[in-house]
Amino acid sequence: MTKKGFLKEYHEKRDFDISSEPFGEEVDKKDKDKQIFVIQKHDASHLHFDFRLLVDGVLKSWAVPKGPSTDPKEKRLAVPTEDHPIKYADFEGVIPQDQYGGGTVMVWDAGTYENEKKDDDGNIISMEDQLKKGHATFILKGKKLKGGYTLIQTQKGKDERWILKKVDDDEADARRNPVNTENKSVLTGRTMEQIRKEAEKDG
Repeated sequence: MTKKGFLKEYHEKRDFDISSEPFGEEVDKKDKDKQIFVIQKHDASHLHFDFRLLVDGVLKSWAVPKGPSTDPKEKRLAVPTEDHPIKYADFEGVIPQDQYGGGTVMVWDAGTYENEKKDDDGNIISMEDQLKKGHATFILKGKKLKGGYTLIQTQKGKDERWILKKVDDDEADARRNPVNTENKSVLTGRTMEQIRKEAEKDG
């Protein structure tokens, strides 16, 4: 049974008779503690990357205008958006232009993440608690992005803002620019143009 208010904002923004985006129900208990992430390239009113972490059964989401970086010196603005259902991690296609977020969506990167942040007693601090405190650190195990990343809240309230930043570890590489050089879906191997054209053909 779906609890009252689950994904309320997500559902209110979409017409599922028109958009092929997943409606999304509560996840099974066995899936609730999974630690997956997905980064979707999204050509809506402005091209950006949607960064999502599965936390307590929903995909916590941020819009990252410039996309993630592998350079620890780069600070990337991350604007929080509504929670998304776990099934959104596999969503790739075209949202109709008259719908919220209308445009082409690609699964740009995906994988799992590890949470290794501990308190003074050596206990793992949950990702939910880290995000509530405005500073979360995690290790990505994706196909394009690997290693430590951190999300830092810089502004609260109506205009909430975060920064997504690469941790300076063995996977850091200031010479890489994956958002510009790696342009195919890790789910289907398609480019944004191929996704759009196939949607037009099928539509």
